[in-house]
Amino acid sequence: MEITLTAENYDSEVLKSDKPVLVDFWASWCGPCKMVSPIISQLADEYNGKVKVCKLNVDDEGSIAAQNAIVSIPTVILFEDGKPVKKLVGAHSFDDYCDAIDELL
Repeated sequence: MEITLTAENYDSEVLKSDKPVLVDFWASWCGPCKMVSPIISQLADEYNGKVKVCKLNVDDEGSIAAQNAIVSIPTVILFEDGKPVKKLVGAHSFDDYCDAIDELL
């Protein structure tokens, strides 16, 4: 299951997480984001219990997007121990995301 991030839950879900976190930075008007969305859902199922999979709408949470230096979307950032460890900008394949996640596990 994907977690929708907001200013209220970002710290607890991402920065203070006891497991790796994948954050998909997206927007509703972004075509490539729509292409990546089903892949993100598939990752949430595949890594359930091992990795937290979250989505953050950059239009709704612009300050968090700015804090993470998001300049183009979709951007996926993998966090470990509250720190960004890998950033994938643009649309990628399911296997690309799996490879990035597997490096952390």
